[in-house]
Amino acid sequence: MKNLRWQLLIVMLALVAIGLLLIGQQPVLQEIVPVKPATGGVYSEAIIGAYGRLNPALDYYNPADRDIDRLLYSGLIRFDDYGLPQGDLAESWGISQDGKVYNFSIRSNAVWHDGEPVTSDDILYTVGVMLDESIPLPEDIKEIWQQVEVKKLDEKTLQFILPEPFAPFLDHLTFGILPSHLLGDAAPQDLVEAPFNLNPVGSGPYAFEGLTSTDGRVDSVVLSAFEDYFLGRPFIDQVVMRYYPDAPSALAAYQNGDVLGISEATLDILSVVLKEAELKLYTGREPYLSLVYLNLDDPALPFFQDAAVRRAMLLGLNRQWMVDRLLSGQAIVAHSPIFPGTWAYYEDVEKVEYDPEKAIALLKENGYTVPAEGNNVRAKDGVALAFDLVYPDDPRFTPLAEAIKRDWEKLGMAVNLKPAPYEELVQAYLEPRNYQAALVELNLARSPDPDPYPFWDQAQITGGQNYAQWNDRQASEYLERGRITVDVGERAKAYRNFQVRFAAELPALPLFYPVYSYAVDAQVQNVRIGSFFEASDRFNNFASWYLVTKRPVGGASGPTVTP
Repeated sequence: MKNLRWQLLIVMLALVAIGLLLIGQQPVLQEIVPVKPATGGVYSEAIIGAYGRLNPALDYYNPADRDIDRLLYSGLIRFDDYGLPQGDLAESWGISQDGKVYNFSIRSNAVWHDGEPVTSDDILYTVGVMLDESIPLPEDIKEIWQQVEVKKLDEKTLQFILPEPFAPFLDHLTFGILPSHLLGDAAPQDLVEAPFNLNPVGSGPYAFEGLTSTDGRVDSVVLSAFEDYFLGRPFIDQVVMRYYPDAPSALAAYQNGDVLGISEATLDILSVVLKEAELKLYTGREPYLSLVYLNLDDPALPFFQDAAVRRAMLLGLNRQWMVDRLLSGQAIVAHSPIFPGTWAYYEDVEKVEYDPEKAIALLKENGYTVPAEGNNVRAKDGVALAFDLVYPDDPRFTPLAEAIKRDWEKLGMAVNLKPAPYEELVQAYLEPRNYQAALVELNLARSPDPDPYPFWDQAQITGGQNYAQWNDRQASEYLERGRITVDVGERAKAYRNFQVRFAAELPALPLFYPVYSYAVDAQVQNVRIGSFFEASDRFNNFASWYLVTKRPVGGASGPTVTP
């Protein structure tokens, strides 16, 4: 018994010792004090391009200027990642029930960088500038504004009167506003060489501070945070935009420590960018759609009028392989002519996936067979599945056209490739409808509103951009309703129905939407990139980016400021 008691005592003492040891090894819980963004720091970016003029009326054809103007100037409205309009200078707006009258109120705290208030006169002046023949803007933009009456109601309210309802009109109110109190006495044609372009004054989150140049060539532009910006002072104190001729030189500037960001990580530097440990890559869908047009009104090609053939052609295209192998993964397979991630996109639209066996079965079911003798090209009623595919004579499109040809030849189709310069492709083939099939890229830049009307409505078959000549009354009714209806919910329904109809008929074969890649050093915080309607959209939330953080007073480690 005594021996047993000693054994029990030893065991108990051992357990106590182990318990004490474990308690001693428990981690010490420390209070986690959240950090908050603080003002300060300098952000520098390598912009691929060259300096032109820092004037929003003159930057349409120079993306490098538009990047900087996005930070210098404001528009009446801007669009969010979903393509929905948000107030910029406009505090509020209203649209009449008939969709013809738009009333806007300008923010009471909106001022220019020189302290003068932004007024209705500034908007009227800028519209007048855009209408001048000497200002380099596309004619279709000028034509729209020639039909719009602009009225000043008072210093902070104005009215736009349209001749007929046009829901996409808000697209045309994102233009950068110019200060009439500084430029009002100058003729529009004098703006091209105006000193203002070298010392601009805007109303955006950043004000112009200066520029540097070498041998008469501008090397960089310096901007400083505008203290009285109507949406609140930006966190980053200073922005330095440095110009570089190409992506490799921009990457070299980052590697040398000269910049913190690269305006675009193009395919030729993408693999190197991905290996940079501190360089984060942000991507967003670009406003382009690559597709194959089929001439649906060519009597020599009756098979293009057969929806089963069109579906088989799409089933036979290995689009994901093209994206992965030919585009280095920098694209998204497309299933609709409306961009995904926007309010108008129908998430449940039918998605046609690669299935060559199903494609061949579909062709057989519809009478397209391989002749007993001769070549392996399928035919029906003596008409072979043979046609020309015209495509842009460009290094980006040539391998795509060759891949498409290979995929369709596996289905029993004969495809003759015809390269053409892009301008010739449009003017000599698409516009006169003098083509059989065409590989193209639709450019929908600066058009956040989906509005597929120009490309697919019956009214655009002759003289418009309905190059496929899709003559579908049902689809056209949806498009016409969506174009004149003000209510976003009703427009979404119309475009959902249009996409369902498009997916069922496939008047053209959607391929993919390319993506834009933007590289920023990891020390820059709160960078958020959504879908793009133009490259400068990467700066949509730039005012909330930050480089400096702070801990609240009384935190575990006391007040600190960390770069």
